[in-house]
Amino acid sequence: MASASASASLSFSSSLLPSPLPHPHDTKTKKHRAQVPNFNLIHCSVTSTNKHTSFSSESAVAAKKRLWKEGEYPGVSETLIPGYRSKRTPIKNVKKKLERKAKAKAWVNTVAETFSDHVLKKQWFQALQVFEMLKEQPFYQPKEGTYMKLLVLLGKSGQPELARKVFNEMVEEGIEPTPELYTALLAAYCRNSLIDEAFATLNQMKTLPNCQPDVYTYSTLIKACVDAMRFELIETLYQDMDERSVTPNTVTQNIVLGGYGKAGMFDQMERVLSGMLETATCKPDVWTMNTILSVFANKGQVDMMERWYEKFRNFGIDPETRTFNILIGAYGKKRMYDKMSSVMEYMRKLQFPWTSSTYNNVIEVFSDMGDAKHMEYTLEQMRAEGMKADTKTFCCLINGYANAGLFHKVISSVRLASKLQIAENVSFYNAVISACIKADDLMEMERVYKRMKEKHCRPDSETFSIMTEAYAKEGMNDKVYALEQEKLQMLSEASGHRQQNI
Repeated sequence: MASASASASLSFSSSLLPSPLPHPHDTKTKKHRAQVPNFNLIHCSVTSTNKHTSFSSESAVAAKKRLWKEGEYPGVSETLIPGYRSKRTPIKNVKKKLERKAKAKAWVNTVAETFSDHVLKKQWFQALQVFEMLKEQPFYQPKEGTYMKLLVLLGKSGQPELARKVFNEMVEEGIEPTPELYTALLAAYCRNSLIDEAFATLNQMKTLPNCQPDVYTYSTLIKACVDAMRFELIETLYQDMDERSVTPNTVTQNIVLGGYGKAGMFDQMERVLSGMLETATCKPDVWTMNTILSVFANKGQVDMMERWYEKFRNFGIDPETRTFNILIGAYGKKRMYDKMSSVMEYMRKLQFPWTSSTYNNVIEVFSDMGDAKHMEYTLEQMRAEGMKADTKTFCCLINGYANAGLFHKVISSVRLASKLQIAENVSFYNAVISACIKADDLMEMERVYKRMKEKHCRPDSETFSIMTEAYAKEGMNDKVYALEQEKLQMLSEASGHRQQNI
């Protein structure tokens, strides 16, 4: 049933505007972008007449002016010699040469700043475009730091195949791979649940004397195994670390703790924690505390969360801002608003800053309830305190307005996100697609899905799940079948690319 707000087509896809990319030939730019210099060289020739003056050697010596005292090096001022012609470049040419250098330097800074800006905003496609533009310039020099930023960004953006391609290009350009660069590539596979490819990268590192895996490499791979519930591989990795004299640190153990907790393997979790308390090399820290609290918070077991909070306080571990954010999120989901408010007041009392995560947790509470009024009030308070909204904020806003049936505000939120250049990741598109479904507008849902693929944002299992459910509810079995085939084709293509890159 379509409401008055939803009767008209929801133009979500038209709101998802591409962010402009500065180009060397653009003549109109915004204030914050540096103007691109013109590289047309201005040739200027200075002609002068050579006047040859003949004079005797005696008169030349008489015309010389001594600059040093008696007995010192007999220097003379050659400019006073008749017929002398200065070989120095005219000041006019020097000035133009300096201006050209300054403009070239400004161009370098503009491109570098634009690249860093896209990386910061997690806009991987635009970052790659600027990087390709940068490589075409005569002043380009490949740098390890630039490739590191790209590998990390592509891994976080769900682009492991492109990460491998960038890594190969880096090697072809003569940059020697390091353990850190290999770990960044391995992390790209791990973040996208490509465990086989991650293990292949680990084995490749073992064959290179200068790229041996370290504790960070193993910790990254262990996290991927934990997320995939492949606990049998964790013991294998621990044995491999022991053989190579790589000692697990607190970060490694915290990852394993979180994995056991998520899987409900509380006996193993407590066994690992007991081992940490007994050893001197990896004692529990506030991250250990946050990991275990998150386990019970996500499961909705508030009582257990509170007990473990007291245990860690007895261990002498003090909470931090993230600890309180976990508590706020847990209380909010259980609609225990008194306790949620108490924690927030306690943070103020102890002078712990409210962060974007703090506000996002509160906004998410009102979003789930469809309470647009309090959601907007929290957003305004967030802005008043100088906090910037991020992708999570807008996902909550879109979900909240959709739950409240305020679909015109969903559209305005999408447009605002585009204006603020908020990173439009898979979670963002899933929120918009879900809003279209709640508005009974499957045509707009399909337009958003098309736009998602045009923006090179890879759909995930949740994307296919919510769309399949929407088609099935309307009895569109042909659409369900087509979507399942598209999903299989996407997985097959991704597998083919991975095999080609390994």
